[in-house]
Amino acid sequence: MILIAVAHTAVFARLAPWSGWLAGDLRNRAADSDSVATFWALPGGFVVVLVLLGLLVARVGRQGHHVPAYVGWVILAWGALAVSLIGPSGFLLTAVPAGLLIAANITAGRRPRTST
Repeated sequence: MILIAVAHTAVFARLAPWSGWLAGDLRNRAADSDSVATFWALPGGFVVVLVLLGLLVARVGRQGHHVPAYVGWVILAWGALAVSLIGPSGFLLTAVPAGLLIAANITAGRRPRTST
């Protein structure tokens, strides 16, 4: 998830009119539609949340736990909905972390539980 967010940022960051944003173009409605779309593709969109979710999942995994399967299923549904709305895009990549989270939950359920 972190890799997807970083790649998304790398692709769109060079297109962003950072100086206009910082000057208030978004706030005062001076930004054109491309500028607004780029804003929603970067800081206004899923990038920050996806990094945080990726860091959280990594931390939980390092602690020997797993996130509930519904997290993977929701990510998969979100990606599928986005692909159905806009067609093949980077949203296809949501299948990777979603599948890994679902598979981790399934394999964790199959392991014999040990008492400590």
